[in-house]
Amino acid sequence: MGRDRGARRAHEAGGGGAPPRPHEPRRRDPARGRRRPALGDLRPGRERRRDPLRGAAPLRGARRRPGGALVSGAVEKSPPVLIRNARHWRTGERIDLALYGGRIVERAPAHARVVEAGGAVLSPGLVDVHVHLREPGHTAKETIASGTRAAAAGGFTAVCAMPNTEPVVDSAAWVEWVAARAREAGHCRVYPIAALTQGQRGEQLAPLVALRRAGAVAFSDDGRPVMSAAVMRRALEYQRHADAPIICHEEDLTLRGDGHMNEGFTATRLGLAGIPAAAESVMVWRDLELVELTGGRVHFAHLSCAASFEALRRARERGLPVTAETCPHYWTLTDEAVGDYDTHAKMNPPLRSEADRAAVLAAIREGLVDCFATDHAPHTHEEKQRPFDQAPFGIVGLETAFALTVSHLVRPGHLSLARALELWTEAPRRVFGLPEVRLEPGFPADLALLDPEREWTVDPARFHSQGRNTPFAGWRLTGLPLATFCAGRLTHADPGFAGAREVAEAQLAENPR
Repeated sequence: MGRDRGARRAHEAGGGGAPPRPHEPRRRDPARGRRRPALGDLRPGRERRRDPLRGAAPLRGARRRPGGALVSGAVEKSPPVLIRNARHWRTGERIDLALYGGRIVERAPAHARVVEAGGAVLSPGLVDVHVHLREPGHTAKETIASGTRAAAAGGFTAVCAMPNTEPVVDSAAWVEWVAARAREAGHCRVYPIAALTQGQRGEQLAPLVALRRAGAVAFSDDGRPVMSAAVMRRALEYQRHADAPIICHEEDLTLRGDGHMNEGFTATRLGLAGIPAAAESVMVWRDLELVELTGGRVHFAHLSCAASFEALRRARERGLPVTAETCPHYWTLTDEAVGDYDTHAKMNPPLRSEADRAAVLAAIREGLVDCFATDHAPHTHEEKQRPFDQAPFGIVGLETAFALTVSHLVRPGHLSLARALELWTEAPRRVFGLPEVRLEPGFPADLALLDPEREWTVDPARFHSQGRNTPFAGWRLTGLPLATFCAGRLTHADPGFAGAREVAEAQLAENPR
């Protein structure tokens, strides 16, 4: 009841009357509906790509949350900080950096607290564009507070929250509710992603422009595909008015059937129904054709197989406005990790073959992958204890992402550390139009202090996330986030890192919580 009243107040503050129920569309003005041009009258896709917002209504509210949801008062109550003796993430040069008032400044005040970096790498804060924070509705799995704590522990200063919650984030009121909860938590910036269709049912479009004005940075029915090509076409034709990408979860449900893991030898050995890689790639090809037809813009989530990257390669040759992500588990593991029905290796898309894993690595080296993401999907211990064919899909990833990147991309020589960090920092900000962060005065003090040489063992019992469902338990990895700053505020410090102790103590004294 309290959440419903909060959503109602948020809706009414935006000028609406009685808000819709969470799964119902906002009532339309019949006259406005009559003025809308017919789909057949829309300009060809290539012309729209040259001027995607021509004729669109101005987004009067689109700028009101440029920094993402952040805890109220965090900037004002954060002590000034001087990070000393760090290494620039791109150049390797030794640098000192002063933080004050939520931003990087020219010089630190005399009373600034010092962080002794000891030669650790200083980079913009990591950004995860694909996270399931589970709130509202599934707080036994995760909350916005616990999920953003896990993000900060992983070096992340911003995450994009998927809308497949209960209720679904398919109205402006719920977008604003997620942002408000994130401000209360304050561990990192949270950018809501709104549902593409009402209730994520894949039938009627959600109010895209209203969702964008409320603060959504993208639209997605992630967790399910939009099976109807007609609905996806309509979404791409109207998306240009909202000026935000559509994130595609590519999966043909008729090919997936009752599958639970990748179709192949391991599935046959275990007697489990398999999911062919074609279930992903045929939907990628379909949506590329729709992008060509409409001029819309899509971002492909969690690509996992060779055929999908071949389709993406062809799209780049045709100059289509598409971007793509992949996840650490797809460049690290294969379907053999399922072993003897290990549900911690069950995710969607499933782990693929060794040939697909090699294709993921090749796509990363080639530059086909625009950014990385974790697809952080926490579940309860009880859910993952079910038989494999009854357990939910999904693993957690925020607290192992940097280490898996260093251990399995940088150290083997697939990428330089600078390029790997770019795919976690600058690249996702570009793809989703998020505020830029540089290690220069005037930019937001959203920073990560990283040790790419530190070895550690993955222990899920020490995770900040409520989810413990990781296939990497017991793995020895290299690469550890030492400290994370969001808007100049220390949001995480590794217990073994003494360099930030002075700041942590000062911050606690000045802003006890």
